[in-house]
Amino acid sequence: MQAIILAAGMGKRLGDLTKSNTKCMIEVGGETLISRLLHQLDKQHLSRIVLVVGYKAQELKDYLATIRIETPIEFVENVVYDKTNNIYSLYLAKDYLTQEDSLLFESDLILENAVIEKLLNHPYPDLALVDKYESWMDGTVVTIDDENRIQRFIPNSQFKYEEIPTYYKTVNVYKFSQHFSSHMYVPFLEAYCTALGKNEYYEQVLRVITMLDNSGMRALPLTGEQWYEIDDIQDLDIAESIFTEKQYDLLCSRFGGYWRYPHMLDYCYLVNPYFPNQRLCDELSASFQRLLVEYPSGQRVNNLLAAKDFGVKQDFIIVGNGAAELIKVLFEQLQGRVGVVRPTFEEYPNRLKPEQVEVYQAQAPDFNYTADNLINYFSSKNINTLLLINPDNPTGNYISFSECFRLAQWCLDRDILFVLDESFIDFSEEHPTFIKNEILEQYRNLVVLKSISKSYGVPGLRLGVLASSNAEIMSMLRRSVSIWNINSFAEFFLQILGKYESAYLGAMEEFRAERKRYVEDLKTIDYLRVIPSEANYLLCEVCPPHSPRELAIRLLKEHNILIKDCTSKCSGPYIRLAVRYTADNIKLVNALKDL
Repeated sequence: MQAIILAAGMGKRLGDLTKSNTKCMIEVGGETLISRLLHQLDKQHLSRIVLVVGYKAQELKDYLATIRIETPIEFVENVVYDKTNNIYSLYLAKDYLTQEDSLLFESDLILENAVIEKLLNHPYPDLALVDKYESWMDGTVVTIDDENRIQRFIPNSQFKYEEIPTYYKTVNVYKFSQHFSSHMYVPFLEAYCTALGKNEYYEQVLRVITMLDNSGMRALPLTGEQWYEIDDIQDLDIAESIFTEKQYDLLCSRFGGYWRYPHMLDYCYLVNPYFPNQRLCDELSASFQRLLVEYPSGQRVNNLLAAKDFGVKQDFIIVGNGAAELIKVLFEQLQGRVGVVRPTFEEYPNRLKPEQVEVYQAQAPDFNYTADNLINYFSSKNINTLLLINPDNPTGNYISFSECFRLAQWCLDRDILFVLDESFIDFSEEHPTFIKNEILEQYRNLVVLKSISKSYGVPGLRLGVLASSNAEIMSMLRRSVSIWNINSFAEFFLQILGKYESAYLGAMEEFRAERKRYVEDLKTIDYLRVIPSEANYLLCEVCPPHSPRELAIRLLKEHNILIKDCTSKCSGPYIRLAVRYTADNIKLVNALKDL
């Protein structure tokens, strides 16, 4: 068995990274793609490795001379690499193909060892590695039957989005037997190049061959093994977050966008797992094209929609591009000292000058605190604003509706602005709200924020609201946010949300029942201490012999599960776990027990 690697391309889409070297010399985690692949292949005891080179051929050869492997390397040079495509590079290596069984790779791939071993260990002689199509994939896809016979090679021009459930992406890794290469592939390759030229792709030949009844090719679907194709700087960034020792830190630093990692379970970021329902999604999808090509309404109309949804006066509410936009605008305008409870959601204090922040540090073993704790502490601190996130993040601590009234009145009596974040209130057992006309009118010192993204399960829409009867604050906010600060999809969601109120209330009941079951399940893990929570997440103390970072890294590496290490936030060994669907939660608990 030999390996053939196509490495002649210029990699133009990688810009400056390939000005002075080839695409396969791009580094991921401190190691070049070609070095990684050669070392992986060297472990397989192959007869040789054949590299088809072209762009920066001498630089690549000089570099490969520094790599220590036992397997012999032979070179084939494509001198017209800038005028041809990979079909011609493979054509130049056709004599090697006919000499023995071959593994075929493209040099812009990064793979885990299990991908190569899966291909080698499978007894069938002629295989194309494929993976279930995901949104991040680009290029040729195939359909296969129940016996993994390839039915069709589908180029980009024939791709149909409605057929995605049937599609598999070619990984661009193949196993060809000597017989298949000699009697099928190479003759077709020669004929194709003669008839249609050299500026094509070698998969076009496979596409023709699979039309024959006796083609012999089969697909070998991957089952979770990791791979990535690097064509541009975005691909490189994603590959870094999958294949390096810094994987956990890199993923966390992305702050989302995890649809690019479809097999990963995200227990780090916090959304409602039970809403929106399918009917709401279908209604949004039905209007997708119209919403995509037309402008959203301005601020006035969107505030009107929010007023309708939350049952308050239009002057009392403003819509933000996520609650984060409203937090930024409000807190960067605050004067004087601001009372903050820690540990907390740091987006608020991060918008203040350090000297503005007056911290109440929750000291209880469960980080719980009461209205009396806050009143007693801040009474002597000369604060101008008091911030309460209720339930708090990351602790899940909850102060009851009646106790929040006490805090609002205490602030009013002392001319203190009371900022109440209700982003997680709907997950609580009591689930009250201060976004009501009579409450806002009574407490003109009150500002209520709510993240629609978290409670309604639509973080991709970036929606949040702020409510207050304080005309000065509301006027400042309306001047500060742009006229088109949310998109048409978010506006349409606000427009139709009222129709789904009963579905939302039912989803919350379902959520609370699952949280209760999930808590009891987590309590069976002897190295975790679960902190009581009224939110859609659970703070857990990690006990010896484990540590939060170790758990986070191992869960990601061994089970593809992302959790939040809260060590720095809580000044101790804590993790935060989101609440997801029952099946997902069971998978997480089993993974924790596995460790």
